[in-house]
Amino acid sequence: MWLLDRMLRRIVRKGELTVIEASGKSHRYGAPDPDRAPVVIRFADAAAPNYIARNPRLGIGEVWMDGRVAIEQGDILALISLIRSNAPWERGGDGLRGSTLKSTLGKLSGKIDRLNWERRSKRNVAHHYDLSDRLYDLFLDADRQYSCAYFTDPANGLEQAQADKKAHIAAKLALKPGQRVLDIGCGWGGMALYLNRVADVDVLGITLSEEQLKVARRRAEEAGVADRVKFELIDYRQLQGRFDRIVSVGMFEHVGPPHYRRFFAKCRSLLAEDGVMLLHTIGRMGKPGVTDAFTAKYIFPGGYNPALSEIVAASEPSKLIAADIETLRLHYAYTLQHWYDRTVAAREAIEALYDARFYRLWIFYLAGALSAFAHGGLCNYQIQYIRRRDTLPITRDYMSEAEAAFRARG
Repeated sequence: MWLLDRMLRRIVRKGELTVIEASGKSHRYGAPDPDRAPVVIRFADAAAPNYIARNPRLGIGEVWMDGRVAIEQGDILALISLIRSNAPWERGGDGLRGSTLKSTLGKLSGKIDRLNWERRSKRNVAHHYDLSDRLYDLFLDADRQYSCAYFTDPANGLEQAQADKKAHIAAKLALKPGQRVLDIGCGWGGMALYLNRVADVDVLGITLSEEQLKVARRRAEEAGVADRVKFELIDYRQLQGRFDRIVSVGMFEHVGPPHYRRFFAKCRSLLAEDGVMLLHTIGRMGKPGVTDAFTAKYIFPGGYNPALSEIVAASEPSKLIAADIETLRLHYAYTLQHWYDRTVAAREAIEALYDARFYRLWIFYLAGALSAFAHGGLCNYQIQYIRRRDTLPITRDYMSEAEAAFRARG
């Protein structure tokens, strides 16, 4: 316990944390915070505390998943939030560092993990997105938007915020009826179907998930638009053709830095001379970093959230012009709070679908992500690209006008 004790005394200053060892011995950290309820945890075995201390970002998740720690007051989100809020990114804090050796090995492993060759990319996508449809139905909105929503008001519900996200993105594409649109990483087809419905465009959505493909095609058939909204199981690197518009939402996180230049070169070759591209991706504020060990091992193998500098530097050789860049600072934290609450409410259904260990894994993933956006260095970037500088109006007014029109159409 001494390693974890030393770490917690260094980190926890604001908010109360009580840790009870397996022997019953109690340790208290921090000070009362009127804005944060106390958290109490109890370890089931003597080895768990130091296992966490040696590799915090992976250790706490594994100990939690295996039931070696119980939260007697609060929940896993309250625990992670208490720790992360004491060392926010803006103040340069990150108290969850393990040993120097593990940190070095983690960086090396992270670089190898980002090599997303085509066969490996499909396997990585299947690891996360080919889970049961029922799971995603339990915590996502009705349209299954599995990416950051857009909150015009933090009090808005998830359905409204996801609808507003689609309108926000559509407005930046400057769509015209009859245009051909490519959706790279189309998920379950929601964005493609939306663009067709509100802007009268033809859309090709591509994915590497066989489960998502089946759902997307079924939805297009049910909507009666399968002739105009089509979906294919294909890697973006193999795609041919020319498109007036390209949109990619929540897919760039799976590309990997070694492949960024190729990604943008391919997008340029697919984009019409007067075309517009909108890239929506999780990113990191500040300099490049590494994917945390728990996410890389259990959630998104091969995934990496890029710094803005990495994105822009990789797109420059392709002579794609970054016409507009927006940083969504808090929107994903709001989104994840909705997903977390819905997951907690669906605990029995998720445990019946999988088991208790999977539920603990999933809730830890969502709680960790929420805290990373609320207190850590994660954000979302929306970057609009064009090939020709005179493609779009010289002010952003057209975006606001189009967004209002799309919202009115629902």
